[in-house]
Amino acid sequence: MNIAIAIVFLASLMLAVCVLYLGAVRSGYSQLRDTINELGESGAPNSKLVAYGVFLPFGLAMLVVAWLSYPENLDASRVAACLAVGYIGAAVFPCDPGSPLSGSWRQSLHNIAGTIHYFGGGVVLWQLRSVAPLFDISSLVVLVAAGLLSSSSVSAVRGGIQRVAEVALLGCLWAILILQEPSNSQF
Repeated sequence: MNIAIAIVFLASLMLAVCVLYLGAVRSGYSQLRDTINELGESGAPNSKLVAYGVFLPFGLAMLVVAWLSYPENLDASRVAACLAVGYIGAAVFPCDPGSPLSGSWRQSLHNIAGTIHYFGGGVVLWQLRSVAPLFDISSLVVLVAAGLLSSSSVSAVRGGIQRVAEVALLGCLWAILILQEPSNSQF
């Protein structure tokens, strides 16, 4: 399990550094307003670099964590799988400019991957809420964030909301891997 913990740590660090750097060099991009996936939106500068150099490697890393965790740590495997679907989906189906709630067929598939990522990850954490207060609070944070991301009324802070959900999901994945005994999927 130490390998999975290291992968989550290194992949999360890579994601954070890349998002901060690529957001800083993109003209007009706001970490608070714009979502992470807008860095790789269709037609964006560096969209291929973001898709295949950031999103795909991160998604594949989470897929490896899901595989390494299964079946001994089903909870970690499920959270990692939800993250993998979201990031691989973002790489393969880049969002339309501005990542609208509806748009092209590609945007629709992107949104489906995002739904699995956030609602799926939130549901897994919800199932763990009786185990520790961390999961109770984090599940609510992720599920509320997922709902807010599905609303156009939060466009000024949508990127910030998404980042809070990402920190909650990745933090809980790390906690599950560190704290959970391999023989017991519910702690």
